Amino acid sequence: MGSDVLLAFLFTLFAGLATGIGSFIAFFAKTTNTKFLSFALGFSAGVMIYVSMIDIFPKAQDALVAELGEQNGIWLTVISFFAGMIFIALIDKFIPKQSNPHELKKVEDMKDPGKAIKDPALLQMGGYTAIAIAIHNFPEGIATFVSTLQDPSLGLAIAIAVAIHNIPEGIAISVPVYYATNDKKKAFKLSFLSGLAEPAGAVVAFLFLMPFLNGVTFGIIFAGVGGIMVFISLDQLLPAAKKYDESHISIYGVISGMAVMAISLVLLI
Repeated sequence: MGSDVLLAFLFTLFAGLATGIGSFIAFFAKTTNTKFLSFALGFSAGVMIYVSMIDIFPKAQDALVAELGEQNGIWLTVISFFAGMIFIALIDKFIPKQSNPHELKKVEDMKDPGKAIKDPALLQMGGYTAIAIAIHNFPEGIATFVSTLQDPSLGLAIAIAVAIHNIPEGIAISVPVYYATNDKKKAFKLSFLSGLAEPAGAVVAFLFLMPFLNGVTFGIIFAGVGGIMVFISLDQLLPAAKKYDESHISIYGVISGMAVMAISLVLLI
């Protein structure tokens, strides 16, 4: 196994296990640091949007144009980009609303867990949330893996952005499970397992996509990855950041994420 492939797996594992960080925050913090979360989620969205539009989309287009010619290459890039959006939107559509992983939970909701011990409805909600987040993490794992193979520095930026995104998702799993069972181990285990869907996506990419990875398939997949990340940013990260927002902190996070990504790309030229 090449060093780039190993690095891609490590980045994907790091991003997925950030759900466990969310669990630790839920267990040990007394209150939710809403300013930090708002800025961090906005920062993650800024990184994803900037890198998708400025770096990923052009690289995908260059690869497809080189293989198929200018007109066909440009059209296939655009189609693949929006196909990535449709793919992740369909995943969202078929997940039950009551287990929506984007329904934010706060650490404050962990208070007095004894009042709700053995509440099967809360436990079921936590389980459904874990499944929903695992389904969302799967294509994110593919995105991180493929991006790292193309450019390790790009893969690292995406892995960090996805990891930030996964922290509040870990809280969303842990809060209802802990509240229902008063069992920190069970809540952490469920959160941890949902994060493993991220490296599972990388394994699928390695087994089923890499053997066919030529200029055309790379361009299609990479453009689709850009679409997936833009959709995640607009549909998940920005609304979540605004829910935690105070005094435009989320938009400052977006601008900061874009600026950091822009400077990083310039320095790497």
